[in-house]
Amino acid sequence: MTASLYKVVRERSQGFGSSLPSKKEAGEFISALLEFLFARSYQTQKQTEHKWQKQLKKFQDRLFSLLVAFIEKEHARKISTAFFQDELPHLFEVMWQDAEAGYKGDPAAESVQEVILAYPGFYAVATYRIAHYLFTLKIPTLPRLLSEHAHEVTGIDIHPGAQIGKSFFMDHGTGIVIGGTTIIQDNVKIYQGVTLGALSVEKSLASTKRHPTIEEGVVIYAGATILGGNTVIGRNATIGGNTWLVESVPPYSIVYHKSEVKVRPSKELDGVIDFII
Repeated sequence: MTASLYKVVRERSQGFGSSLPSKKEAGEFISALLEFLFARSYQTQKQTEHKWQKQLKKFQDRLFSLLVAFIEKEHARKISTAFFQDELPHLFEVMWQDAEAGYKGDPAAESVQEVILAYPGFYAVATYRIAHYLFTLKIPTLPRLLSEHAHEVTGIDIHPGAQIGKSFFMDHGTGIVIGGTTIIQDNVKIYQGVTLGALSVEKSLASTKRHPTIEEGVVIYAGATILGGNTVIGRNATIGGNTWLVESVPPYSIVYHKSEVKVRPSKELDGVIDFII
């Protein structure tokens, strides 16, 4: 039986690369890079630029080793070099704006530093931004390894194909799902449990826009579900908690789900309510 299994495994793995990285390895790279750029940034004040650049070069080499498992060596070298020399300075500024949006958008946040060090939403969106860059270059698999690492760590699931603007803040974050063709414009804030999803999961629709567009300044509260590629949430709209939307909403709208909660004195109840959780 084991000999037969060996043959099946060998046959099925023929299309795989020779030395594929694991999700753990991809996660270790992104965590170390974000820590170097943000969490340990105070050390930059004690370092020469030469020493700092030398450390950054190690990250460039590490990205190259991850890329070369999926693409041709010279192509991997060009992408890793371009990322650290050209793209990372831009991404750093965008990530910093995300952190500032978190500080401004959460009364409980005491500093931008706290958002960077402690908030899962910042970690998830920072990872997304790097994964998205690689996704736009059509790098196979690695962007998903990065995004799924962040998903495991934070409980926030952002497909690297989504297009997310500047100053994006996810408060609390747990359970947020953002589909691969979602478009989110600048200054959007969403809360835990929000789903930006598709109306259909048919494979034939893989190349179509299946997820909603969220325009600038929108706030989406906890538990809201917004579905469909033609669904547009107009700028500065507010989407209340637990709402279910499959159609567009005009700008400056307030959408809410009305539920009924009844409160009665316990002596009026005929029987005893026994909640077992």
